[in-house]
Amino acid sequence: MTTQQAQATRVRWLILAILFAVTTINYADRATIAIAGPEIKKLLGLSPVQMGFVFSAFAWSYVLAQLPGGWLLDRFGTKITYFFSIFLWSVFTMLMGTVGFLTGGAAVTALFCLRLAVGAAEAPSFPGNSRLASSWFPTVERGTAAAIFNSAQYFATVLFGPLMGWLVHSYGWQSVFYVMGGLGIVMSMIWMKTVYGPKDHPSINAAELAYIDAGGALIDLESKDKVAATTKLDTGSAIRQLLGNRMLLGVYIGQYCINTLTYFFLTWFPVYLVTERHMTILKAGFVAALPAVAGFLGGVLGGVISDRLIKRGFSLSVARKTPIVCGLLLAMSMIICNYVETDWLVITVMSLAFFGKGVGALGWAVVADTSPKEAGGLSGALFNTFGNTAGITTPIVIGYILQETGSFAGALVFVGANAAVAILCYVLMVGEIKRFEFKTPVITKLPLAA
Repeated sequence: MTTQQAQATRVRWLILAILFAVTTINYADRATIAIAGPEIKKLLGLSPVQMGFVFSAFAWSYVLAQLPGGWLLDRFGTKITYFFSIFLWSVFTMLMGTVGFLTGGAAVTALFCLRLAVGAAEAPSFPGNSRLASSWFPTVERGTAAAIFNSAQYFATVLFGPLMGWLVHSYGWQSVFYVMGGLGIVMSMIWMKTVYGPKDHPSINAAELAYIDAGGALIDLESKDKVAATTKLDTGSAIRQLLGNRMLLGVYIGQYCINTLTYFFLTWFPVYLVTERHMTILKAGFVAALPAVAGFLGGVLGGVISDRLIKRGFSLSVARKTPIVCGLLLAMSMIICNYVETDWLVITVMSLAFFGKGVGALGWAVVADTSPKEAGGLSGALFNTFGNTAGITTPIVIGYILQETGSFAGALVFVGANAAVAILCYVLMVGEIKRFEFKTPVITKLPLAA
């Protein structure tokens, strides 16, 4: 290690800690409706169809708002865009606690609209994470950074699931929304005080800035000069070129398939334990946390392995693809559950599958590696649009499979098959992983005001 590196500050790891905390709250707020759902259904007399619309509202608006969210990130920068994202989704979460003051159709409409608002407000979050990872972390650390903030989705289940359950039991369902929304508002204030681009952060020294710059970090991406209103992005041309690139399209489709596994665990997995494995709801609630722990550990490990491979001289393509392919092969093991009977073996196999999915969930690292510097937010938004479309399709497809077959056997095959398709995307379609460059310029300089 050089003297310059030895004396470098480590501000980038503080930025990552903030990203992890924000993403944990992000996923916890997504889960509030699931935790409070049974009590809301009972109190408001909602039908299963009405609850289904409420549950689906988040994914619809989240997907539709991805491209506008990416445009905002590229236009105004991550710091200010992400602040408003955190603040607004937290306010909308708090307002969901007031739905109990309404009745009938008004309550359902308010609940649905607020859930839509939460989804739309959260849209810039993960593309923002990707932009900050690109600007703050050199290539040899970027896999670990992306894996850590992405693993917060599992950590949220482990940390806040029991807390929110206790709040509903002790203080009523409204308390979940008030507490989690309030926590998010506090987090938005912390964000404004602690998050900056590398060139603008008051605590970074020249040694750290030189280290991350030499390692491939896009240190100008979040600078005040970069995000000033002096340029205009041709969004239409940028989207056409991004979608026309085979490497990026393979990454986007692969993320859709990977997220099919995620949404199976978030939606149907507890139902699988109760109806197919005949566990009690209490036991299923405890057991469902075990794969989440496994996913968290796998998620962090996948990033560490990837970065270790780079440090040992392997190419970026090999370093990213190896954990993805090996992890998703392991995730396909869930199909074995169709052939075993004992509960402990089912949970062991599912935890192994979720661990593998965590190892293979390096998509955000790949996005940080490949997104063009002119439109990093837009590329992340496209990636997240493809990925979270699975949040709409997966619950519906599995529902139809159950309706037609009366069994989860076909559902597990469907989810496992998506893991296989993701592998094929990375092996056959993505090719060499490298920074994408626009063939046709998409940035126009605006004239300065007199």
